[in-house]
Amino acid sequence: MSEASRELRTLRDLMRFAVSRFNEAGVFFGHGSDNAWDEAAYLLLHCLHLPLDRLEPFLDARLTRSERTQCVQLIARRIGERLPAAYLTNEAWLGEYRFYVDRRVIVPRSFIGELLRERLTPWIAEPDEITSVLDLCTGSACLAIIAAHVFPAALVDAVDVSADALAVARRNVTDHALDERVRLIESDLFAGLRGRRYDLIVSNPPYVDAATMATLPAEYRCEPELALASGVDGLDLTRAIIAQARRHLAPHGLLVVEIGHNRDTLEAAFPDLPFTWLETSAGDRYVFLLQHQDLPQ
Repeated sequence: MSEASRELRTLRDLMRFAVSRFNEAGVFFGHGSDNAWDEAAYLLLHCLHLPLDRLEPFLDARLTRSERTQCVQLIARRIGERLPAAYLTNEAWLGEYRFYVDRRVIVPRSFIGELLRERLTPWIAEPDEITSVLDLCTGSACLAIIAAHVFPAALVDAVDVSADALAVARRNVTDHALDERVRLIESDLFAGLRGRRYDLIVSNPPYVDAATMATLPAEYRCEPELALASGVDGLDLTRAIIAQARRHLAPHGLLVVEIGHNRDTLEAAFPDLPFTWLETSAGDRYVFLLQHQDLPQ
């Protein structure tokens, strides 16, 4: 790689080099980008402190020796350590919202984020009437923070069983100036909530089944297993949420849960529940909605 830092002069040179090396090494994408070009653009623009949405004007700019060295080192780490890009830059984005991340939390990538940015229309008619929100398995607190932004009258409880994850969440809550409205709670699902009820409960819980966990690419194995694995069929946490959610929802309340590729398995496990499958950018198989009256007693 030292030869590369000497011979590559422009950002265009480095883009070509990064894409070639990523493809050669079989790097896996799935934490914000799905191809080598987008991954290279994000990493290099971040490394050079350039706007993340403005690659073209800078492609033929010549770089200093130290800039080239830093970029080549970042490319080498992405390949050699198989770290997701977000861990290398300590940032992840959901829409316009930026979050600090490190290996104590999974990289934010929830479809619930895009649904929240649309204020769960049409299921929520008046966003100002949402005064209490619960985010279960909050991780970096990304969904809790988006909920606080889009429902300005709401107080948000963000729950996680991991103290390490909550330390990351605290940093993000403070970065977004939401310390007065987002409360972080260390709890195993609802256990520490003492009967509190909410207008809206959202959750992106662990949902990876055992067979998939055994074959995950190296990039996913960099993430906390606690935040990914959920039993043999991937539904251990989801079953527990469904079983307990009614006791923590207001009578008009909504439960919104992401379940990965488990729709068929979930519907077979709960044939009598009237799941509403919400449309996301990837289709309608990944996030379900249940109302208070739909849930088991």
